[in-house]
Amino acid sequence: MILLVNACVKKNSRTKRIADKLIEKLSKKTSEEILEVKLENISFPKTDEKFLAYRDDCIARGDFSDDYFNLAKTFAKADTIVIAAPYYDLSFPASLKQYVEHINVLGITFEYTDEGYPKSLCNANKLYYVTTAGGCFVPEEFGYGYIKTLAQNFYGIQDCEKIQAVGLDVVGADVESIVNGCIYNI
Repeated sequence: MILLVNACVKKNSRTKRIADKLIEKLSKKTSEEILEVKLENISFPKTDEKFLAYRDDCIARGDFSDDYFNLAKTFAKADTIVIAAPYYDLSFPASLKQYVEHINVLGITFEYTDEGYPKSLCNANKLYYVTTAGGCFVPEEFGYGYIKTLAQNFYGIQDCEKIQAVGLDVVGADVESIVNGCIYNI
């Protein structure tokens, strides 16, 4: 299964446009099912003490039957993961951070070794991080770097690739040329 984690909210999202072309290319190589998780449609539970106590109790009992755990189960089962996340306000959308918090489930997406290091329980062997930015200042550690570190160290996905188009809102930029150039190089 190819999992598309869609953190785009604009109707004509340039990030989503690039991600869709990537998905199209990937689907030509394989007959895998494509599943999209549109983050704006998810009502994440409030992470308060009551919620954490419930979640920790479920994890301690190994009871993952609550629908809450479905996001983590889907992430763990995916063979390929595509994250579409525009870069704005010096990072990725907050919904992506919430998603990460809720898929990071001990016993579903990772476990700890006896030495205390995370060990992956995920199937994916490739993660694509698709992003766009209006400007050209896109420090890796504010977006892709965070996701890549988690992917490699918790989820065992060593092959991570960033696909980006930047400078889209710079005065005089040829947006179509930049976006199409990015798509061409996928």
